[in-house]
Amino acid sequence: MKLVLTFLLPLYAIQFTFGNGKFTVEEYISNWNETAIEQMVEHGIPASITLAQGILESSYGNSMLARKGNNHFGIKCHDWTGPTIQKDDDKKNECFRKYKSAKDSYQDHSAFLTSRSRYSSLFSLDQTDYASWAKGLKKAGYATNPKYDKLLIDLIEKYNLAHYDQQGVLIEPTPLNIKLDTEAMALQTKKRPALVNSNRTKYIVAQSGDTYYRVASEFGLTIRQLHRYNDFPKNKSILESGDLIYLMRKAKKSKSQEKIKVEQEKSIWAVSQECGIKLKSLMERNNISSPDALLASGEVIILR
Repeated sequence: MKLVLTFLLPLYAIQFTFGNGKFTVEEYISNWNETAIEQMVEHGIPASITLAQGILESSYGNSMLARKGNNHFGIKCHDWTGPTIQKDDDKKNECFRKYKSAKDSYQDHSAFLTSRSRYSSLFSLDQTDYASWAKGLKKAGYATNPKYDKLLIDLIEKYNLAHYDQQGVLIEPTPLNIKLDTEAMALQTKKRPALVNSNRTKYIVAQSGDTYYRVASEFGLTIRQLHRYNDFPKNKSILESGDLIYLMRKAKKSKSQEKIKVEQEKSIWAVSQECGIKLKSLMERNNISSPDALLASGEVIILR
């Protein structure tokens, strides 16, 4: 029986539908509640929501995707370049992400939600307001089932998963699985100074351990604002050390340069970040129709 069929069943029927699996719901929660709390602290996603999605999407660890692909959240390939696994879903033999470990699936779930602009409004919600998060996930299109929010809420309330949200809000954020040096530790206690480009636009340079949620929280922004200010591509799931991150709107044109020559192949978005110019303005000025367009070495780009 396909997992999607359980969406139409009463909540109490889920355990019986997958009763022959290795794990019970209680065992799944016991195994993964700490990881869910860690992800809440690091990325701002309620632990209750993460656990409820894991329970629902993976049949509490018993689905084929979970057993053979360590995929606990039903995330399809999209822009994925790693290992994959096929499964019938809305269409036959659809492509899903495959992970080395289930914990990698939890980490990628957080990266998936924090990196895509359609989920950015969720991060303005209270971390303990699981009902609004569930409704927001449904509205953003995480799943096609019309009862997706209700299924998540029912799981959270049936198994008292909100208890883990209360634990999460009491923990001070610290980077996970990262060896912190003195400079990184300083970032935990005070806001790092912003840089200013020639257009008088404030920005920072991403460091090891930075995430969308961490940077937004540090500078009093929402993730939605961070995405809007930086025109992040849909396939940019994580921040990398050295990325320029703007903390305010970029300028529509350069105040210091008329044009530049591209020294090596790069995306028009990369030029937008390097020059601190809005992507849309840069595309219009240079008659470029796609934000994914690659610029050839030697190509001249008009900046104003």
